[in-house]
Amino acid sequence: TLPADGTGSGGGWKMEDQEMHLKVKKVTEKFTESMYFLANEPSLALYRLQEHVRRSLPELVQHKTDMQGVEEQCQGAIYTVEYACSAVKSMSNSGAYFKNIEGLLRRAISIKDQMSSLQSRRAKRAPLPFQCWMVYSVNNGRNARSGPREEKGSDGIRF
Repeated sequence: TLPADGTGSGGGWKMEDQEMHLKVKKVTEKFTESMYFLANEPSLALYRLQEHVRRSLPELVQHKTDMQGVEEQCQGAIYTVEYACSAVKSMSNSGAYFKNIEGLLRRAISIKDQMSSLQSRRAKRAPLPFQCWMVYSVNNGRNARSGPREEKGSDGIRF
């Protein structure tokens, strides 16, 4: 380029060369700094990531084991609730059985009442000759029989 004063002397060239040299030096420094930053940034990021993992991993592991324990407790509670629900459902289906049992109990009570009334009527009547024989045989030390003599057939079955 031509000197600013147009004289062609070397003094003007020197000044421009120094400015150019400074500008190139600044650009080179910025470029070097950028390259250094880019070259070191991934390792710095990985170092920070490693530090973060090292600090937070034990706490995360503890939370995981705690959550597994809670999950096991929840599974047990769920099983208990499901079992209780199935028991309640089966109880609601058992209404027919309870009605059958109620009918049988009423029938048993009715039969007991009938037997009680028969016994009270018999007690009011005079003893039958057979009943006298039972009292006589018990008093004499012999075994009293409550009914007719049982006999065994050839096959050993009583009749």
